[in-house]
Amino acid sequence: MAEISGAQLISRSLKLHGVDHMFGIVGFPVVPVGFAAMQEGIKYYGMRHEQSASYAAQAVSYLTGRPGSCLVVSGPGMTNAISGLANAQSNCWPMILIGGASDIAQDGMGAFQEAPQIEAARPFVKYAARIDSVERIPYLVEQAVRISMYGRPGPVYLDFPGDIIDAKIEEDDVTQPPRVPDPARPLADPAAVEGAIDALKSAERPLVIVGKGAAYSRAEAEVLEFIEKTQLPYLAAPMAKGLIPDDHPLSTAAARSLVLQNADLIFLMGARLNWIMHFGLPPRFAEDVRVIQLDIAQEEIGTNVPTEVALVGDAKAVVGQLNAVLDEHPWQFPEESTWRTTIQKKIDENVAKTAPMLTDDSVPLTYYRVLNEINNLLEKDDIIINEGANTMDIGRQVLANYLPRHRLDAGSFGTMGVGLPYAIAAAAVHPDKRIVAVEGDSAFGFSGMEVEVACRYNMPIVFIVVNNNGISGGPSELDPNFIPPSSLLPNAHYEKVIEAFGGLGFFCEKPDEIKPALEKAFASGKPCVVNIMIDPRARRRAQQFGWLTR
Repeated sequence: MAEISGAQLISRSLKLHGVDHMFGIVGFPVVPVGFAAMQEGIKYYGMRHEQSASYAAQAVSYLTGRPGSCLVVSGPGMTNAISGLANAQSNCWPMILIGGASDIAQDGMGAFQEAPQIEAARPFVKYAARIDSVERIPYLVEQAVRISMYGRPGPVYLDFPGDIIDAKIEEDDVTQPPRVPDPARPLADPAAVEGAIDALKSAERPLVIVGKGAAYSRAEAEVLEFIEKTQLPYLAAPMAKGLIPDDHPLSTAAARSLVLQNADLIFLMGARLNWIMHFGLPPRFAEDVRVIQLDIAQEEIGTNVPTEVALVGDAKAVVGQLNAVLDEHPWQFPEESTWRTTIQKKIDENVAKTAPMLTDDSVPLTYYRVLNEINNLLEKDDIIINEGANTMDIGRQVLANYLPRHRLDAGSFGTMGVGLPYAIAAAAVHPDKRIVAVEGDSAFGFSGMEVEVACRYNMPIVFIVVNNNGISGGPSELDPNFIPPSSLLPNAHYEKVIEAFGGLGFFCEKPDEIKPALEKAFASGKPCVVNIMIDPRARRRAQQFGWLTR
């Protein structure tokens, strides 16, 4: 009879349950796991930092609907990945972190990199377990995959001691649970569905807020059908952009502050009233705003603002229920309403204010001109990764999305450093698509060495650095006697980094340099960094409210 090792068995179990991608950094004791994963047909990508590996794993989960996995060594390798667990928890994305651990036989002896890893992971995961025997690997992997996906998705952690990685078992003695099915799609109470339609009919100024929960649920067809049946104005949360194409006439993105502040009823469709939506509170929302809330997690209902109608269930399934009711009893919000007229007037005003900024020929460059040049060269099926402060905030406005799950950004946790690993994950999942990562210079620095990974795996990602010399801008020249906390090295040539690994670098300072550089980068078929200098004092167009209303 043939024997199988712990490393082989965990890899086989992961593959059985549809975990097809693994990102990590190998070393003692997890080297055998990396090789076994590849032998089992899992696509393994060696990253340059564990934090990046954990970010990439969860992005795969969002893009595919099955968990991605992250493999790290013990001690500092595992603790480096905890930021990824926290980010996945906040975004409600599944992922499986596998941390090497010191041998069970050496527990408490001061073993190499011995650490309380399960305890460290626990605040940020749905499930954490130590693999205590080879025999239990299939059981524990099945539990981890199932728990990460079911209910509100989230990260899980498996602690894998070195002596269990190397231990062997007869293959005939392995009991393998069947593959974890895709999550069920629970329906809402039919009475609540009817109640939601009645509430919408009673509103004078309704607004649908579509969140990334609906995007994760693959609800794009149902959401578009609902919006077009009802003719309700809608606002897409950042990573829900593209669930309905950004150029849809019912989008209120260009009148965001107005619709949030004046809506008398909001329908949260897989969105949460967290900081991104200003907690649903005044002055960003009406004090007496009514709420319909669709969420997979019952405990989310009523967070920050009482909910009038609760639709607890899967977004795709529940919006399908709403559409079925509308099929039987058609209803549309009136096109000639004062609300629709008010929204369109504000959209026209804001578009007119922004238009000159998009074509501003000033040198140094502005955010709007740079982002407009990028947007003009994007194709509708490009995947856009966007991070940074102003780079991301203005990018949400200028960079258009037309397809679901084609935008990834800092998300609910506001995490910087996700851009490069998200781009690598997108290239791994969609090798047939163009991946464009638009980064602030500070954000790029968090994980800039990951450009080597893109070069090593021949991923023709175009990384664009919008460079303002610092965090929200830095000085054009450094005074060695006073270097501000927000400053970075002025006029840094980030494009040179990728050239060290065989990629292409481009440097731009003037408006007419951007388009040729981007065209060459897209045509090259190679990983590229396009480094674009802008005015350190460039800012977002004046807003009615600050980014975080207190």
